[in-house]
Amino acid sequence: MGTIVQWMTDLLELLYRVSAQIGLPNYGVAIILLTIIIKMLIFPLTWKQMASMRKMADLQPKVKDLQKKLKDDPKKSQAAVMELYKEYNVNPMGGCLPILIQLPIFWSLYSTLLHFPYGSVANSQFLWFNLTQKDPLYILAVLAALTTFLQTKVSSPNASSDPTQRMMLYFMPLMFGYISATVPSGLALYWVTMNIMSILQQLFINRKLAQEKADAA
Repeated sequence: MGTIVQWMTDLLELLYRVSAQIGLPNYGVAIILLTIIIKMLIFPLTWKQMASMRKMADLQPKVKDLQKKLKDDPKKSQAAVMELYKEYNVNPMGGCLPILIQLPIFWSLYSTLLHFPYGSVANSQFLWFNLTQKDPLYILAVLAALTTFLQTKVSSPNASSDPTQRMMLYFMPLMFGYISATVPSGLALYWVTMNIMSILQQLFINRKLAQEKADAA
């Protein structure tokens, strides 16, 4: 893990020099560039994860119908649900492995930003906040909550109608909004940028899946 953190640190320093070359010498710009690069590198894994989650969400009405019809026979109900997943080529665990693979990357990036020596005050000052301190206006916290909510909505369209998912739909934004209000702004900036990239990627994936569904019809 320490090696990955060092790589992240070196890459952030390199991107700071790139930002200086384009006339925007600031670690805030470097953090945004670093987050975009990381998201693009892991996009193949993200594709598998998000595609699996979207297919699972699309099948939920059929799953609920099966469970309702076979509620008196749990074993038969479970077998019918698994057969449904097999019919539509959906692996219930398909979204888990990509997440597990990404965790070391995200944790290393988190550690890098949390302990990174941003240098002078001028280099760590970005827009209205200092990257080493909490956002004094809590704007990043609001953006973190809003983008987390939007990300959940585009990845799970049925979240508002599913009691289990509905709790996550509203709880997760509040949790990450609170976290973003208490951590250094550099971390909050990373989270907001990561969410925006995730939303854009999910919209792209949703469009591709809809096209594939239309072509298969």
